[in-house]
Amino acid sequence: MECLIYQERTGDCEQVDCRQEDGGCQATLDRLTALKPDEFAWIRVDEPGEEELRQLGEYLKLHPLAVEDAVHAHQRPKQERYGDVLAIAVKTVWFVEETADVETGEVMIFLGPSFALTVRHGANDPTVEAARRLAGQPQMTGLGPVSVLHVVPDVIVDDYARAAAQARTDLTDLERCVFSPARDDLTERIYSLKREVVEFRDAIGPLVPVMRPLTQERDDWPREAAPYFRDVTDHLTRTDTEVRALDDLLGSVLDAHLAKVGTWQNDDMRRISAWAALFAVPTMVAGIYGMNFAHMPELDWRYGYPCALAVMAVGAGLLYRAFRRNGWL
Repeated sequence: MECLIYQERTGDCEQVDCRQEDGGCQATLDRLTALKPDEFAWIRVDEPGEEELRQLGEYLKLHPLAVEDAVHAHQRPKQERYGDVLAIAVKTVWFVEETADVETGEVMIFLGPSFALTVRHGANDPTVEAARRLAGQPQMTGLGPVSVLHVVPDVIVDDYARAAAQARTDLTDLERCVFSPARDDLTERIYSLKREVVEFRDAIGPLVPVMRPLTQERDDWPREAAPYFRDVTDHLTRTDTEVRALDDLLGSVLDAHLAKVGTWQNDDMRRISAWAALFAVPTMVAGIYGMNFAHMPELDWRYGYPCALAVMAVGAGLLYRAFRRNGWL
């Protein structure tokens, strides 16, 4: 647990010592009790236990259902209001280049009159970068706790854009392989990337309608906050459009690859059929003269054997020439 106390007018930041045995919960509660009117607290909690979050929830007057959602962290992106507290669930996404996997986590943001509480689950921690950005923009703290609600999704949406760019790079490589002369089976790779993009899309898509209401001016928020949320929503919408396009393109790439595999199979069957036809002519001639009937033409002729071989060779040669001209061989 980490607790940061911000001065709204100056942007100064005070970090509460949270190294106690209880994870800093009591120290945080004591400091929250002493908050001044021009101060707000940002409490950052990583994968908390139920008891730890329950203590915070009781002091911050969080709804028990909101606490349960934050502990278990299996929520779709959503926005809910519990009295004076606004709760927003956001999925975090990052792209693992080594395995081409899209990994997801979750951040719950609780916004109250004088505090912002973020609860993180997953390996990626956007709150570290968010705190750095907030420290670099002291004027943002004038928005109060709303500044945290802006800066955390802003970092997460930037991560979305980077993950989308990396997924597009992988898609470009797959397209190059699909339309290359090499005969590699890429079905598993395409399907695997499509599955990851679908997971990515499911994390981003529901967040768009969650963020749009924040772009409107509200009576309980500073009027200056709306443009910041419009900027985040614009970036989110653009990334959502790109991810949906990636999903559609992957479907087209998979169809193109399967069509190419079908073409390979047809080409193989044509080659096999052509070679079978080439061997059919000498087999037919040899089969006829191998029936050993008493009265067959050219059996007693001196040049019958060479003539039969010549017929076989000429017939096979004519077929070979025809197949080569038609592209079967």
